[in-house]
Amino acid sequence: MITIRRTSRMVAVGIGALVTIPSAYAVAQDAALDVTVVADQVRSQGHSCTNPTSADRLAGESSPNEPVYLLKCEEATYRVRLVPDQAAEVTEIK
Repeated sequence: MITIRRTSRMVAVGIGALVTIPSAYAVAQDAALDVTVVADQVRSQGHSCTNPTSADRLAGESSPNEPVYLLKCEEATYRVRLVPDQAAEVTEIK
């Protein structure tokens, strides 16, 4: 009886680990995708963004259809509001 309980606990822990690892990987992928997408948008609008390091979503300023990001690049930091079907609102932070 004890062996069965121990085995079932070990299986449950193993399954939990398998579920957690992919979700952590997905979050890391989303962060990398955010940096790429936001930096590409900023560049397409004529701003310089070399070696973007992060794009942090500003939850307090975002709305469901218009996310706002703080984009950090090598030479500048930008506040970027992505507006569907329009140019992004890009403001350089000094």
